[in-house]
Parts: sequence; structure tokens; C-alpha cells
Amino acid sequence: MESKEVEFSFSSPPLSSTRWWCRDTVAVVTGANKGIGFALVKRFAELGLTVVLTARDVERGNKAAESLREQGLPNVHFSPLDVSKPASIQTFVSWLDTTFGGLDILVNNAAVSFNEIDENSAEYAETVIKTNFYGAKLLTESLLPLFRFSTSVSRILNISSRLGSINKVRDLKIKATLQNERLSEEQIEEVVNLFLQSVKNGTWQSEGWPKIWTDYSVSKLALNAYSRVLAKRFQGSRLSINCFCPGFTQTSMTRGQGTHTPDEAAEVGARLALLPPHHLPTGRFFLGFGPYNKSKL
Repeated sequence: MESKEVEFSFSSPPLSSTRWWCRDTVAVVTGANKGIGFALVKRFAELGLTVVLTARDVERGNKAAESLREQGLPNVHFSPLDVSKPASIQTFVSWLDTTFGGLDILVNNAAVSFNEIDENSAEYAETVIKTNFYGAKLLTESLLPLFRFSTSVSRILNISSRLGSINKVRDLKIKATLQNERLSEEQIEEVVNLFLQSVKNGTWQSEGWPKIWTDYSVSKLALNAYSRVLAKRFQGSRLSINCFCPGFTQTSMTRGQGTHTPDEAAEVGARLALLPPHHLPTGRFFLGFGPYNKSKL
């Protein structure tokens, strides 16, 4: 998606003036008991969609959903989901099909990082890759049969990061592979496996991988590449796949540091997810906030 980065701001028309959705429109947001995910659920619910809040921690997820219902948003529903566990994904997909019969919007927000802002350890690289890339990929593939492909166009919005930009990769061979217009999912997984092998070998710091939050960056590098491949697979259909970098947001992952709040990031994310069908692109990487790239992240 590198060649199609797009700045996105609040200059768009008010969402109320471009409304195409209704109460029967179902949006699923993963990793949504706090942070940007929670803020997105709240914004979608305020705009009148039916929203499924998911979280791997049942108690925290239930509390998050209940707190929104107490704020006058009865259209928020909770379902447990751990995207790093295939069995959990299977259970969730079955529940969603039985409960709502399908979905219109998927926001892959669930992600983990174990580094402090100024650290760069790859100790938990397998967990990071399994959650941030393979988790989002498996959930997406499992939900594809449930998308309604309606006249309003179904949407997948992957919450990503510019840390996963191809220009962060210093190995020219890997960069060339990812920039290939005929890139395949198999090739993306080969790149991911190459990284994990370099972590096991203890050579990852000298092999041209991104220098900042390397394991997280590689997970988002793979997610961006997969999104581009998926967008090409569904080109011409009624399914749009885009990525959104919310920038340096004040969340638990950044230990509360950042240039803007989760609510501000969610406002931009909601606008992207709810673009009118005739204005909705696919295969794009959206940058939500310009100033964030001046931060340490």
C-alpha cells in the first residue's frame, strides 16, 4: 500500500450529511474494551449502527459494553474474541452468524506490543506476529462469507501503523518482494517467517528490518501487504479493504503518551469506515494525523 498513502482529516462533510447506514448495519470492532477500539465502538453506536465490541478478557469486555449501554447506547453488544486463538475465532464467527446473520463493517484493531516507547526488544516477536498479523488475517478470512456485499459496499478497515511502511525495510531483496505488484499471501508469510527465524538466530538487528519497535513494525508491514493483496482479490466487488494509521495516540500501548486522544483518532477512523459508497476507495493506506510522525514513534 506504500504507493497509495492518503492524508485524511476532518475536512470531510459531516457524517450526518452522508449517511448511508441504518440500525441494521452491523460493525465489528476487535480489541475494543479500551483505547481506540472502545472509542470507535462508541462513535459507531452514537451514529446509529449496531456494534459488536470484542475483547479477549470477558470481564473487561462486558464492563466496556455495559458502560456504553449506560450512556444511552443500547445498540452495543459484546462477544469474547481472542484473535490469536483459532478456536476463539471459530466460536465468534458462529455466534455472529447466529445472532446477526452477517456483518457490514470489520475493524481489525486488536494488537499487542511489549516494548516501552524507547525500547526495541524482540523477545515476544512470535506473540506479536501471531496477534497483529495472523490473528487479523485469520479473522478476516473466516468472516468473508458473512459480509453482506450490499449496495452500500461492505468494508474492512485495518488499524495499522506507518511503522510498517516498506520504506522502513533496509533489506533490498525483502523490499523488492513486498513492492512486487504480483505479491502473494504466501510471499508475505515467507517474509514473516524469515523475520521470526532471524529472531531465533539472534541476527534480526543486523538484517535490515525496521529499526523502531521491530516486531510490531514487521507485524504491521505484513498486515499492510496482506490488505493490498486482499483488496486486489476483491477488486470490482462490493468489498473495500483499507488501512488506517491513527498516529501517535494516547493509549496503553504508548503508556498514555501521544499527540491526540483515542476519541480524536476514532472520529477519523469512523469517517473512513463510513465513507459514502461512491467515495469509498480500496487498497489505500490512510494517514489520519500529520503531526504524529514527528513523535518518537
